[in-house]
Amino acid sequence: MTRNVKAPCQDAVVENAPSLHYNAGVSNTRVSGHLVLALLCAPLLMGSACEKKKPQDAGAISAMDRAGSGSGSAATAAGPVDTTPLKGFELGKLDADKQKVFYALLGSLKSPCGKSHSLRTSFEQDTACKRAPYAVKYVAALLEDEVKESDVREFFTNKYEKTQDRVKLDPSKAPRIGNADAPVRLVEYFDYECPHCQMFSPVISKVEEKEAGKVVVYYMMYPIESKHPDARSAAMAAYAANAQGKFKPMHELLFARSPQHGKEAVVGFAKELGLDAAKFEADYAAADAQVTADLKSGEAAGVDSTPTLFFNDRRYEGPMNAEYISMWIEEELAVNR
Repeated sequence: MTRNVKAPCQDAVVENAPSLHYNAGVSNTRVSGHLVLALLCAPLLMGSACEKKKPQDAGAISAMDRAGSGSGSAATAAGPVDTTPLKGFELGKLDADKQKVFYALLGSLKSPCGKSHSLRTSFEQDTACKRAPYAVKYVAALLEDEVKESDVREFFTNKYEKTQDRVKLDPSKAPRIGNADAPVRLVEYFDYECPHCQMFSPVISKVEEKEAGKVVVYYMMYPIESKHPDARSAAMAAYAANAQGKFKPMHELLFARSPQHGKEAVVGFAKELGLDAAKFEADYAAADAQVTADLKSGEAAGVDSTPTLFFNDRRYEGPMNAEYISMWIEEELAVNR
């Protein structure tokens, strides 16, 4: 297996990004993997977000604590492990210790197709289980990226064992990138003043570029006004710019200038982008109702933090990293074609 995975925030440098302060007690020891090279990367790996109801967002701290706490191999302590190499599967950059964890996981994780046997058995013997090769690749990639064993198990469980009902989403009025009839539909609920959304923005843009023709991305507004008072204004500006075919330039500018999102500021952004001023202001005012509709849609779907991503109407619970989202897309297309 060969891959070239970059840290989730390696391509996510945003000008004028707000300063993010994490736990000063976290060790600065260098980690060799890709996904935890810096504190800023931890939220995108472990799923930290701007939460609507909790008074403090400690997710980034706990994420980094977990990511940096070692491999913690419970499986390898359970007894002898079958370390027979998988036919046709290369372990790439996994060192000897990670290979032990990898083989232990192969024997202890369940079939990704709901069978009673293990992931190893699915890969080696169950030719009807199309997901098995992708599940093995997923586990190896996570280990390569320094994810500890317990978190690999959690990611695997969320993807292959957790039962999720499809949610009813109607993003037809939302700005979109990609063809509406693309086989994979991603819907992101986000807040322009959420620093985690700001870091994720270049990640989802990379997915749009890499998976062009395979994926359509809809942008649904979810301003957390109790924490970000001008986030609604930013969302309204995005809709107003979309009405003139300039959603993406405005989208990027709103993140770059965050939290300068009052009406006067966003009207200035519209002028910078060469938009029709009178139309922009009229569409800005009209967008207030649509932003409220987006919020209600998100709440009905169980959204309580940003960014929240839905993958073909099911909540995405993998690493918030372009390479992993692409893995999900590749598997979805292969299994359901």
